[in-house]
Amino acid sequence: MARREPSTKVCFLYIAQTHQILHSLPIAVALARGWPQFEVHLAATSQGQLDYIDEVLTRLGGAPVRPVLLGPAWLRAVRLNGASAPPKAAMLVANLGRFASYGAVVTPERTTALIRRLGVTGPRLVYTQHGAGDRGGPFEPRLRLFNLVMAAGPKQRDRMVESGLVRPEACAMVGYPKFDIVEALTPQPRKPFADDRPVVVYNPHFDPRLSSWPRFGRRVLEQFAANDRYNLIFAPHIRLADEAPTATCEAVAPFADHPRIHIDLGGPAAIDMTYTRSADLYLGDVSSQIYEFLRAPRPAVFLNAHGVDWRGDESYLHWTYGPVLDTPEHLLDRLDGAFTSHGAYLAAQQAGFAASFDIQPRPSSDRAAEAIALLLGSRRAAA
Repeated sequence: MARREPSTKVCFLYIAQTHQILHSLPIAVALARGWPQFEVHLAATSQGQLDYIDEVLTRLGGAPVRPVLLGPAWLRAVRLNGASAPPKAAMLVANLGRFASYGAVVTPERTTALIRRLGVTGPRLVYTQHGAGDRGGPFEPRLRLFNLVMAAGPKQRDRMVESGLVRPEACAMVGYPKFDIVEALTPQPRKPFADDRPVVVYNPHFDPRLSSWPRFGRRVLEQFAANDRYNLIFAPHIRLADEAPTATCEAVAPFADHPRIHIDLGGPAAIDMTYTRSADLYLGDVSSQIYEFLRAPRPAVFLNAHGVDWRGDESYLHWTYGPVLDTPEHLLDRLDGAFTSHGAYLAAQQAGFAASFDIQPRPSSDRAAEAIALLLGSRRAAA
């Protein structure tokens, strides 16, 4: 029997919420533009995702890529508990034959590792990550199922390798491809307010076991509504509204028309760094978006809603970048203090950013694309 030549088709897969798209799409663009020997497919589970991808590609000047809407249609329509995407595992199972036809499947999330357990062994499996935070949850056994795992910086790389989850030769430290495109998407992000009050972005996590939202969120919003010192952007991790849409919308409804509170539960500006670039202070808990915010160091305040003994815990390293509050009472006074005391945290912020992102003159997306090409046996980019 003749030996089958490896496929030159590469699938960039999007089976989760839209916030993950910008973490691997720049890599797809770089691969398609710089390595024409590969046929790059962008496979998504909803037309809305493909529409967003098309909008982003237009702003980036286009790329020779092929959009793919995964089926079946009836499964695309399934939404559990009001989620914005169909069930991930079911979509993977339904498309195993398609995935088997690719030379590589590139994904920003770990659920896709399921295709290995279901017998799809041919394509190389690549995990790009979708953030550069401190929590230990992403460092788990499914990483061993990937042929290539990308790291944004030495913090991620060292933790994955030292844990034994990723072999050194299977880890590519590439920087943060999302940073390559945010200026193209929003050249000068505007604050969504008519006045020049300082702007705070409140970005709680979605997981109720970790988030400040269930216990503190209402009191946070009430204090901003009652005081005219600050404007507030409420832009939680988009899975907060995705996993509990009715409860979240009901909770924020009283503040929807407030002139000093802007609410975004998952629009494009909530995922393309518009708010983390334009805000003057970050208020949050454990979201990795703190590191996107610290691309330009500014004051940060963290809410410890669960009484965590966080000091010395590497999963809470980011809580050394600003004051940590065990209660939301007198919050705005504490924000005033955070501006005054920012200098005491600046060095920690800068060191934390440097450990999280390996930023080099060469774009991160180009470095990531080359790592994929090398994995597939291509030794040089097109001239």
